[in-house]
Amino acid sequence: MKKLSLYFTMMATLLLGTATITSCGDDDDDVQPTPETPVDKPVEKTYHYDLTVTVGKHGGMASQETHLTMSVPSLANPDTVVSFQNNGIEITDYTIENIYDDKYMYQVPTTGDRFVKLQIKNNRLNVVRERPFGKNTFVSRKYTHAWLNDSLLIVMAANGTADKVIWTKLNAKTMTIVDEGELSLALAEGYKKFSTSGILTYRKSDKKLFYFFFSQNSKSDREPFFHIAVINPETMAVEHDNVNAEAAEMQGSAYGELMQSFTFFDDDDNLYLTAFNSVNKKNIGKLVRIKRGEYNFEAGYNAFPDALGKIITVQYIGGNKALAYSGDASVGTGIQDPAYYYSIVDLKAKTTSRIAYNGTPIAYSAGNFSQRSVFNAKENKAYIGVSNADGECIYILDVPTGKVTKGLSIAPGYYFDQIRLVQDDAE
Repeated sequence: MKKLSLYFTMMATLLLGTATITSCGDDDDDVQPTPETPVDKPVEKTYHYDLTVTVGKHGGMASQETHLTMSVPSLANPDTVVSFQNNGIEITDYTIENIYDDKYMYQVPTTGDRFVKLQIKNNRLNVVRERPFGKNTFVSRKYTHAWLNDSLLIVMAANGTADKVIWTKLNAKTMTIVDEGELSLALAEGYKKFSTSGILTYRKSDKKLFYFFFSQNSKSDREPFFHIAVINPETMAVEHDNVNAEAAEMQGSAYGELMQSFTFFDDDDNLYLTAFNSVNKKNIGKLVRIKRGEYNFEAGYNAFPDALGKIITVQYIGGNKALAYSGDASVGTGIQDPAYYYSIVDLKAKTTSRIAYNGTPIAYSAGNFSQRSVFNAKENKAYIGVSNADGECIYILDVPTGKVTKGLSIAPGYYFDQIRLVQDDAE
């Protein structure tokens, strides 16, 4: 007998409990309704945090200091002091700069000869899969990326002589190379090289890649404004090459978003990017926007108009708000200058408010190459790390209420570089 629909199953059950059912047919006289096959409930995802520190000295992007990474189940207990003494994983043949999905890390290791998929599990670093380069080769730490869907990853950078921009599409599940090639981008007249990596991101609403780049001869001799290339991800054809008029350089032009977060989309799929201009010989940050359906920055829009230095990281936390980590060139920390602080950015009002604990702004922090903040959307909380001469600790922002509480701290002798939110493996 065919399986009954859920509606008829419920009706039959109800009738059986209240009356005798009489059938006019011969074939079904003795047939009783069968219950609907139970549907397995989806397994609830759980998460932990990976903390990365340097030993004895503050680190940063491409740092040669010893790096240790350790997984912890929670950051919330203010009585917890995390010590890396005889704990954690020493990162040696690999880099702390990674592409992340929920559970895995992807990178070009220090040998610069392949793509590798890694996972930290039970405080061990495991190689899940590796893939030698195809036609295109990439340098460790110096590339950008975008996810086209849950499994299709694109990696992009300038080539060895930096006169071309190369790309490789990877199936992240199998680590097979799906396709590779070069973008049809021309260097600006009078310039010999592209920016090292540029910044790449993907807009889902119209299925377009956005690649931010510029032409240069040297670090001090480059185009006055960077470009926005709009790319069809199916064909990798460049559909638009627009020179922006809002900012001189995008943040992360050499290293992509391998450690820090420079781009995000809001609930309406508007694209935001951290960039900067030189003002009185200081680099002053801007948070610029490309509206949904558009291909260039919105004229005059800057969500962070009171920046005192570069905007080092930015993360969307919902409700047209972003968490920003930015510099103040007039202040030091006892570790290095300038100092950096955390703010909430109101993307509609274009205003910022510094995050405070018990009425006092959270202390300035060192580290222009760091990612010590993470947003846990399931909890609707942001975890914010501070590193300075007074120690290493975490604050917790409850996004709906704005309340800030204290989290764990890190033992002396270790300098805090990264927090990552990582999905647990189902046991």
